[in-house]
Amino acid sequence: MTQPFTKPDMLRSYTHGSVASGPPSVNEKADAKVPATVQSRRVFSGTDSEKETTPGRHVLPDGRMILSEGEAYDKLGFTFPTWRKWTILSVIFAVQCSMNFNSSVYANAVPLLSEHFHISEQAARVGQMVFLIAYAFGCELWAPWSEELGRRPILQASLFLVNLWQIPCALAPNFATIVVGRFLGGISSAGGSVTLGMVADMWTAEEQQFAVAFVVFSSVGGSVLGPIFGGFIEKYLSWHWNFWIQLMFGAAVQLIHFFLVPETCTIVLLDREAKRRREAGEKNVYGPSEVKANRFALRKIVAIWLRPFEMFVREPIVLCLSLLSGFSDALIFSFLQSFGPVFQQWGFGTITSGLTFVCILVGYIIAYASFIPWIWVQRNQLRKDPNSLQPEARLFWLLFTVVLEPIGLFGFAWTSLGPPIPWIAPMIFASMIAIANYAIYMATIDYMVQAYGPYAASATGGNGFARDFLAGFAAMYSVPLYKNLGKHSLEWASTLLGFLGVIVAVPVYIFYWKGPAIRARCKFAMAARAIANGDADVQDLY
Repeated sequence: MTQPFTKPDMLRSYTHGSVASGPPSVNEKADAKVPATVQSRRVFSGTDSEKETTPGRHVLPDGRMILSEGEAYDKLGFTFPTWRKWTILSVIFAVQCSMNFNSSVYANAVPLLSEHFHISEQAARVGQMVFLIAYAFGCELWAPWSEELGRRPILQASLFLVNLWQIPCALAPNFATIVVGRFLGGISSAGGSVTLGMVADMWTAEEQQFAVAFVVFSSVGGSVLGPIFGGFIEKYLSWHWNFWIQLMFGAAVQLIHFFLVPETCTIVLLDREAKRRREAGEKNVYGPSEVKANRFALRKIVAIWLRPFEMFVREPIVLCLSLLSGFSDALIFSFLQSFGPVFQQWGFGTITSGLTFVCILVGYIIAYASFIPWIWVQRNQLRKDPNSLQPEARLFWLLFTVVLEPIGLFGFAWTSLGPPIPWIAPMIFASMIAIANYAIYMATIDYMVQAYGPYAASATGGNGFARDFLAGFAAMYSVPLYKNLGKHSLEWASTLLGFLGVIVAVPVYIFYWKGPAIRARCKFAMAARAIANGDADVQDLY
């Protein structure tokens, strides 16, 4: 069972934020306290015209010296105390929950909006679709700026704008205003592209899996909070309060983020330290961003923005695993529409139908807990030998959990017949789908981070894009799907999705066993390997 992790041809592991690019360039004093993954990383990549006159210092032709991570290691997020890292991550957990809550709680406003504006419920669902599709693009648009300007100001700007656009939605005189407000709210959402970057700011490659698992849990868990609380909003409040509560939740997490979360971006912190040293009298020392030419060149920004989409289309690993992840997330948004008619057969009302989503939350908790021991095993093995695991090892636990998705769909389908089948039966199968959904998101993100190294942000960006984009379409097709397939429409709709679940799960097994050969034919995966081996430079990314 463990043979795949000890093959002689195993490749070294790579990680976003930990790019090996040749021999360590930090001084001996820094070497004694800086982890190897940080020692070997150069935030700024020089040219052949540069020279190194002192260890750890890259000197430009004009005499300016670039501050390295090793020299300022004690100022970086890696050195934050554990309690502080997890305080920051807990706030980020709340931020992520807030943004995903916004995407799902809207479903409970659909009947109220339909009645108030005299439109069909299908038309009212456009507000949810445009938010999710805009969210998919918004995550990609915000990510590059967090690397240039810092995580903190970007998240604050994102939260402020998302909260701002709730106001016209809550006060909307017509439905068109709500659609526009939802679009602007979605495009303003920074989402996981920034929060996962913060994990890489504070944890090295070998240590970050626990943090990634926690952030993934916040992402999927936030989507479930919407229907759980949305039932109470729909039952006791007007549709306006659906948006006011989103605003209150968002404003609360923005305030907490403002007071508790410092800047974590390595490049920004190095720039600040270089400026402080110049003010203290150390001349000619500059941060990585301060010496960049054409830092905000349109061509460079567009290239960074387009790379996730290029990888999504051209890299089979990114394409197949992103489609699997997107399909899985779309199922949860399909449940937002299908749980109501399914559980009405047992007499469930508005509130109790919303509370049925607790079974999804339970599935997420089980999945999160199941990854913990496996992460311990991998981390201990990497500590003994950093080169002992190839990236495909990150898919191992998914081999056993991905099958729960089609099994859960088939089981949910044919226990949705109503009494005398007990109502707990479809909930159990829905929990199995939730376990698979979490495992798919966690494992595919983890695998892409390892396989694509410095390109990991773009690879995982494609993953996140697929999840939100397909979830947006799920908001529109779910109700017709569950109503228009004949006498047993509820059953056959989930059965159809179950067959699709089998198809999209197949690549997991192919990549696990044939991953090295497939990566050898992938442009970006091979470029990541070349950079990690020192055969290429990080500047080649741009």
